[in-house]
Amino acid sequence: MATDPLPIARDLIRCASVTPADNGAIAVLEGALAPLGFACTRLRFGEVENLFAIRRSGGNGPHLCFAGHTDVVPPGEGWRHAPFDAAVEGGVLYGRGAVDMKGGVAAFVAAAADAVAEGTADRGTLSFLITGDEEGVATDGTTRVLDWMEENHLVPDMCLVGEPTSKERLGDTIKIGRRGSLSAEFTVHGIQGHVAYPDRADNPIHRLTRVLHRLTAEPLDAGTEWFQPSTLQVTTIDVGNPTNNIVPARAFARLNIRFNDTHSAASLEAWIRGILAQDAPEHEASFSCSGEAFLTKPGPFVDALRRAVRAETGEDGTLDTGGGTSDARFITRLCPVAELGAVGTTMHKVDEHTPVEELRRLSALYGAVIRECLG
Repeated sequence: MATDPLPIARDLIRCASVTPADNGAIAVLEGALAPLGFACTRLRFGEVENLFAIRRSGGNGPHLCFAGHTDVVPPGEGWRHAPFDAAVEGGVLYGRGAVDMKGGVAAFVAAAADAVAEGTADRGTLSFLITGDEEGVATDGTTRVLDWMEENHLVPDMCLVGEPTSKERLGDTIKIGRRGSLSAEFTVHGIQGHVAYPDRADNPIHRLTRVLHRLTAEPLDAGTEWFQPSTLQVTTIDVGNPTNNIVPARAFARLNIRFNDTHSAASLEAWIRGILAQDAPEHEASFSCSGEAFLTKPGPFVDALRRAVRAETGEDGTLDTGGGTSDARFITRLCPVAELGAVGTTMHKVDEHTPVEELRRLSALYGAVIRECLG
């Protein structure tokens, strides 16, 4: 019989691992993986518990890494079942992390157990890169583990991230890239004065609106073969002026750009700084990039994922690059990376849940991935 991922998923959900807390989640995985022959290494950076577990075949077969996270977002209020009770009702598993992504982690652990039992795992190397810092600032999680993996010569040939990528049906979407994300904030300085004497003032709001108009007047691009057009969204405009008869001294704005692979964070920052220099020479600006755009072009790894999806679900596995960011943006510097996981309609919601049968189907899908990738 196939290994059931449900008990593993329930044990993980019962660990209230809201970022950066672990509360026993890594220990649950160690307890499941060590008996399968995985060498488990806990990697604590700052407040974050991470895990790297590896099972070597002893041969020269390929190395497939599964990446995921055990941390979850805060549950909020109004749950039908307590968010960390891992209740099962009507064939549905409820709990924070059931979809994003303790269910996915459990499904791959179960698939790995089956691969060991049937001998598939002996064709190559299997590893797990599990972090407790994906939902947070992501500074003490995957990036630090990747550095450690490089230092210890543990770079995989390919990596599957188990984020809940499926949109409506299991396997309908495989993510092969993600857009980059650049945030900017700037303060435009002017000269405060009386509104009746504008010649004696310099209105920073007027300068700021000219800047924002120039930034938003034209599309950033028309998209590419694999990416939708880049988008710029102004998220805050603030002056803090308490009255209507004063020209304020400064005006503040924030924006975010989700950009495709025709841009880089550096090129977009230079573009914004150039416009600020022309229309608002007296300003302060800061920029933060949470990840560059990346793409894993179709090839042997992506083809293997599509074969596995087709065999287990009958879906074509549409290749996609939409959505937000994930830790795949860090892993791409080491090896080809793609994302494939559960249907994500309830992630981060109150009453997050997944049908038990779908969780088991996900484990079967991951089993097919292991067979396809290890040859």
